[in-house]
Amino acid sequence: MAQPPAFQSLDPDLFARAQRLLDDDWLARDAELAPVLPIVLARGVGQDWHKAGTFRHHLVGVARTLALWRQPREVRLLGLLHSVYGNAFVDLVKFDPARERARLQGAVGEAAEELVYVFCTASRSQFMRRVLAGQIEADGTVVLDDRRLAPAVVAAFIVVSMADICEQWFAWQEDIYSGFPDVPQVAQAAHWMAALWPGPMRPPSRMYAAISRLGAALRHPALAGRLPAPPVFDHGRQTLDADAEAAAASLYWSVVSQDQPLVQPHAATAALEQAVRLNPWVGEPQMLLAQLYLIAGRRDAALAAADGALQCYSAWGNAWDKRVQWDAWMAWARILRQGAVTGEWPGRLDKLNNVALRPDAAGARAA
Repeated sequence: MAQPPAFQSLDPDLFARAQRLLDDDWLARDAELAPVLPIVLARGVGQDWHKAGTFRHHLVGVARTLALWRQPREVRLLGLLHSVYGNAFVDLVKFDPARERARLQGAVGEAAEELVYVFCTASRSQFMRRVLAGQIEADGTVVLDDRRLAPAVVAAFIVVSMADICEQWFAWQEDIYSGFPDVPQVAQAAHWMAALWPGPMRPPSRMYAAISRLGAALRHPALAGRLPAPPVFDHGRQTLDADAEAAAASLYWSVVSQDQPLVQPHAATAALEQAVRLNPWVGEPQMLLAQLYLIAGRRDAALAAADGALQCYSAWGNAWDKRVQWDAWMAWARILRQGAVTGEWPGRLDKLNNVALRPDAAGARAA
C-alpha cells in the first residue's frame, strides 16, 4: 500500500477564525461592513444571477474571504462592492458612476469609494495580464493603457482578484471564459453544451494556478508587507503548476463521477492521493480521502486528511467544488475529523444519515 500524501497541519487560530464566519450573521457583526450591506441589498443584489449563485452570494463570499484573510477596512469594502459600478466582465450596474459616486462616498468614505471606482473602470483583463506576466514596475506600480496604478492599489487589486476568482470560478465559467484573461470569442450556437448553465459543476482545472501566481506577485519588493499575505499557497511562497492542477482536478472528478471501480475503493483512493500530491492546496480531495480512510479503518490517516481538508477550507473561505457551499464542506470535514478522533464511524449506509457533531467529542469543534 502506497504511503498517503503529506497533509497540511490544521492551524488552530486560522480554524477558529473560519468558524466565526460560518454563521449567516457574521457580516452583521462586522462593525465596518454591516452598515454598508443594507445599501447594497436595497439595489436588488439578492435577486441577481451571478455564476454559481446570486450577486449577493458573490459579494458576501468575496468579503468573507477578505475578512478571513484579515484585510483592512478599505480592502474588505472593495470586496463587498467590487462590481457595483459594473465592469467589463459583469453588466450589473447597481450605482450609476456618473451620478451616484457621492452617495457611495458618503457611506464608505472617499478612499474606499475611489478603490471601488477604479476597480470597476480599469481594465481588469489588462491588469491580470500585466501581473501574471510579471510586469510590475520596480516601484510597485502597474501601467495600464489609460492609467498607472499606485503600489497600494496594485496590492489591493491583487488580493481582491484572488478572492473574487476563488469565490466564483467553476467549470461552466471556465468553459465560456476559456483562456481568461485572454478570452476568445466562441460562437454559442456551435458550442451549445458549454453554454448550458450550470453544467455538471466540475471544479476549475486551471484558475488556481493563476491565483497562486497572483499571490506570489504580492512578494514583489515594493508590494511585500503592504497587506496581510493571504494564507493560501503557503502565504504566496508556493505556486501551483497549471498542468498539475488540471491533472488533479481530473483525478478528483473521476472519483466524484464514479468512473473508478466500485467494487473496492483502492483505485479511488489512489486517484485521490495522487490528486492531493499534484494539488495540495484545496480541501475537497483530502476530505474524500478522509472518508475512504475511515471506511478502511485507517484512523490516523483519516485524521491527517481531515485536518488537511479543514486547513484548506479555513485558508480559502470559499469552496473549490461549488456543488455545495463552503460551510457545508466545512461541516462534513468536521464530522470526518470527529470520527477519526473518536474511532466511531457508521458501518452501514443508512447510519450516515444520523451523524452529527457532538460538543463532547475531543477535537470535534476545535483542533
